[in-house]
Amino acid sequence: MKRQCCKRCRFKHPQKLQNPKTRFFHETEKQSGGGGGGEMARESYVVVHNIAKRHNVGTLARSATAFGVKELILVGRRDFNSFGSHGSTSHLPFRHFHSLSDARDFLKEKDCDICGVEITDSASPVNEHPFKRSTAFLLGNEGTGLSTKECEMCDFFVYIPQYGCGTASLNVTVAASIVLHHFGGFPERSRDGHKFIVAERPVKQGKYCTETEESIVLERKSRRENASNGFFDETRNAESTSSPLDTLFTEE
Repeated sequence: MKRQCCKRCRFKHPQKLQNPKTRFFHETEKQSGGGGGGEMARESYVVVHNIAKRHNVGTLARSATAFGVKELILVGRRDFNSFGSHGSTSHLPFRHFHSLSDARDFLKEKDCDICGVEITDSASPVNEHPFKRSTAFLLGNEGTGLSTKECEMCDFFVYIPQYGCGTASLNVTVAASIVLHHFGGFPERSRDGHKFIVAERPVKQGKYCTETEESIVLERKSRRENASNGFFDETRNAESTSSPLDTLFTEE
């Protein structure tokens, strides 16, 4: 172990070594130069499926942007509420799939592990950082957690240790923020005073894709199947309500 001299007491003390689990990320990052924060070779994705409260997607987008998520992937319906995003949706690409299997195929093409955020017998505490490569985090329903089908899609699981006795679980957006922060490990964004510097908002280019008759049929079929399984907390006017997020998707 290297030692460094202390000018105050003239003794040599052991030098504090960097956490090897954090060092893994620093050694694999690609520095983008200038501004603040590097672009990592290891990327993260957030997969949203079976979330009851649609407005949670907006706050999820805000956390995802803060912690350098590559894309936010929505499976099933697309008409989610962007409330709570505070403009962060302009900096985060969205991608939509009609089924979990399609989303999984896409992520495997990206050489991603799929990590379920869920308490299971095999789950590791997130503070142990059991991440080896690019990772997609699959978040479960706020009330019921991950379904059997969703669990089968995952390569491994992490959970967030709790120490207080007042609640059985965390809000899905809070849980996502904690997990993404642990995955991060890359240089901190530059600050201006007491705030982090926000990049200029990209110029809007409208929809990334145009809907075809086939895609509309597939989406309606997916809605019926999800509704019959109780996957979404729907409102009476859900079918006729458009969402600002409709302009953000990259269709697959």
